[in-house]
Amino acid sequence: MWSRRQRRLRPLSCGVEELRCRRREREAALRKARREQQLVSKRLLRDEDPEKAEGYVAVILGEAEIQQFLRLAQRGTEEKEREKALVSLRRGLQHPETQQAFIRLEGSIRTLVGLLTSNQALLQLEAARCLHELSHSEQSTVAEACLPATSYLLTYLSGHSSDFIELCLYTLGNLIVESEAVRRQLLPQGIVPALAACIQSPHLTVLEALGYALSQLLQAKEAPEKIIPSVLGSPLPQHMLQLLQPGPKLNLGVAVEFAWCLHYIICSQVNNALLITHGALSTLGLLLLDLAGAVQRTEDAGLELLACPVLRCLSNLLTEAAVEAVGEQMQLRDERVVAALFILLQFFLQKQPSLLPEGLWLLNNLTANSPSFCTSLLSLDLIEPLLQLLSVSNVVSVLVLTVVCNIAEKGPAYCQRLWPGPLLPSLLDTLAFSDTEVVGQSLELLQLLFLYQPGAVQAFLQQSGLQALQRHEEVAQLQDRVRALQQTAQHG
Repeated sequence: MWSRRQRRLRPLSCGVEELRCRRREREAALRKARREQQLVSKRLLRDEDPEKAEGYVAVILGEAEIQQFLRLAQRGTEEKEREKALVSLRRGLQHPETQQAFIRLEGSIRTLVGLLTSNQALLQLEAARCLHELSHSEQSTVAEACLPATSYLLTYLSGHSSDFIELCLYTLGNLIVESEAVRRQLLPQGIVPALAACIQSPHLTVLEALGYALSQLLQAKEAPEKIIPSVLGSPLPQHMLQLLQPGPKLNLGVAVEFAWCLHYIICSQVNNALLITHGALSTLGLLLLDLAGAVQRTEDAGLELLACPVLRCLSNLLTEAAVEAVGEQMQLRDERVVAALFILLQFFLQKQPSLLPEGLWLLNNLTANSPSFCTSLLSLDLIEPLLQLLSVSNVVSVLVLTVVCNIAEKGPAYCQRLWPGPLLPSLLDTLAFSDTEVVGQSLELLQLLFLYQPGAVQAFLQQSGLQALQRHEEVAQLQDRVRALQQTAQHG
């Protein structure tokens, strides 16, 4: 996720603009790496009746047994007998061996689709559950064998049973992620309009299943060209943002699914300006404030599941030129956003340290081009809490130092408030790190401080004696630079 690059110290003529350009190039590479990381998964619904399932162990079925159960389900004299046959088949399909035997059996899918389209609700439900078990297979051949059923699954999304719709959505989501052939068939069949119709459902279980199915569709490699434009042209984005509005109606499970959907759309960079026009930044900013309040009120472990995609969405949207064009970034220029972000950082530090880079990446994008956010960090005395994160990991250290660089590059007034304070001993520590990325970012920060705060040169030399730097091969170049900067400061 985080790439390393070797750093060589540049000549003294390397100024603030070149430093900024180098840092932005590195951040662009990091954003690309983050976009390429996707969250592919499958979901399995098994609402087994405890009384019926007690003591039952699913067994692997051979072709003869599968054929017998299908025959009973299709031609049994009583509905109860037919339903029982499908239940036995469904339980057998929990095994990969049974799944492979099933798709090898000629006419098996056709029979199952016939039961799915019957006019008996219990048989329909059990047939759909059998398809759901097949959809959970890790073999793409199994998913492709289910192709004849996809058009019917789409049709049933407009039905009246919320449980049945939920099952169809999870089944479609599983099939979508497994096979490009399935997606090629579903797109002309109208999966995007069908999903868009579901988003107005009053049932939270349906909305959560919809978010899952949509997120699977949006992660397809062909999504930026063939899927996301259709999604953006539908009512889905506006409804998604409505479901992310903070308030008493916000449901965590639903919000998590649609926040990831939004993340995949934003990462595609198809038309983020449209999302910004729909108010994505303000909605996500308010949700960030709400999350910060929530982590102070409760220890619910599920909150970080929502925080992660929200932070990523905000981070990536803030890199868009359209933000400035519509003036929405002004709505985020508020000390409350910085305070909320630090509340979440402290929460992550205690509960989920792996999410610290997500919060710091957003802080980096907030401070990169905004003196007001840098001022907020200084006025709220948040530099010291920020520097305390340097001990967490090398990845976190690089991001912390990058944020401080963003502040330092704003000019002499900012550097004066940074130096020396807790920054000097922190820099002495990071220069002793073995990680070249951390050391390189520390050197860039020192250069900015020396350029804007000439007194920092002498203070640094007196405090360090350059002992910490002697562990690195770049020490000779740095010594020359420090001496040259010292002479410049004296002559200035």
